[in-house]
Amino acid sequence: MWKIIPYSVLQCILLSSGQVLLKFALLRMGNFGWNRAFWGDLLTNWWFMSCGICYGIASLLWMYMLKKFPFSIVYPMISLSYVFGMFAAILFFHEQISLYKWLGVLFIVCGCCLILK
Repeated sequence: MWKIIPYSVLQCILLSSGQVLLKFALLRMGNFGWNRAFWGDLLTNWWFMSCGICYGIASLLWMYMLKKFPFSIVYPMISLSYVFGMFAAILFFHEQISLYKWLGVLFIVCGCCLILK
């Protein structure tokens, strides 16, 4: 089952990248609103479009993974996206990560390894 790792890592990187791009898109916009101006700005925002591309590719890869590997293994591997999200928070948003959060990341990685055994 270790063959799933490259697919899972790539899919989780795409998901995390999509979230980072969505955050960048929203940071460059005004206040969230249910009005035409907000949604028009969002739909013409290249950060938001890039986010959609990442999600689209991740979804195609997800379909491949679902077809090829057991669901009981594939689905928990998505949790690796939390790990990549944590690194993205540090790299792109300069967030401070507490020891407890790092411990949580360690548990996620250990859990994924246990699932693959």
